Amino acid sequence: MGRSYKTQAVVLRSFRLGEADAVLHLYTLERGRVGAVAKGVRKTKSRFGARLEPLSHVEILLHQGGGELHTVTGVDLVRSHRQTREESYRLGVGLVGAEAMLRLFSEQEANARAFEAVTRFLDAADVLERREHPPTLDPLALSFQLKLLWLSGYLPHLAGCAECGAAPPLLGYLARAGGAVCRACAEEGVIALAPETFAAVDGLLRRPLAEAGEVPVGELAARQALALIVAAYEYHGGFRLRTLSA
Repeated sequence: MGRSYKTQAVVLRSFRLGEADAVLHLYTLERGRVGAVAKGVRKTKSRFGARLEPLSHVEILLHQGGGELHTVTGVDLVRSHRQTREESYRLGVGLVGAEAMLRLFSEQEANARAFEAVTRFLDAADVLERREHPPTLDPLALSFQLKLLWLSGYLPHLAGCAECGAAPPLLGYLARAGGAVCRACAEEGVIALAPETFAAVDGLLRRPLAEAGEVPVGELAARQALALIVAAYEYHGGFRLRTLSA
């Protein structure tokens, strides 16, 4: 026997299934990552199709049967985040965040702080102003990914050398050590970080997501912070984000 339950969720990704259905990757408040089938969602007369677009924040009714995928039986919009989907720069930022959630929080295990983080991230993306650099270097995208690493237990230690405890100045980030290292402890694979990068990463971690744009992050600091994030993904999670390579 199956059972139904209601929960808030963010639609992180959607795939076509057959002629009219879709498979959704959801991050839910009650159960963490959940896969679900939305039957008939791609029909023009679908009663909830437009509510299940990627990045939507919804209250959803799911039926858990015997299979791995749950079935959507009802949905109400909390926030559509249409402003993010319909502007290319905001969408680029939003998709980076959605994929980071998918890869770092892949289990059916509730994490209220992660759910709150993704909803605040999407709220901030709705009012994001276009910048000259690519969306992958936007302070909001960087801040969100750093916060997800923190919530996942992979927060890089940057206050002192992760190997010997030496105080700054530090040379760069070494994924194997889990943080920054001094010149004496540096080895192959260390990612050089300028002093302004250390300051930028610290600011992005400390400030709320809605204030990420107020943190001084120059292009060099943004690129080095992104390199740190990518190295952490590869070493601790064994993956790369496709949205960071696009």
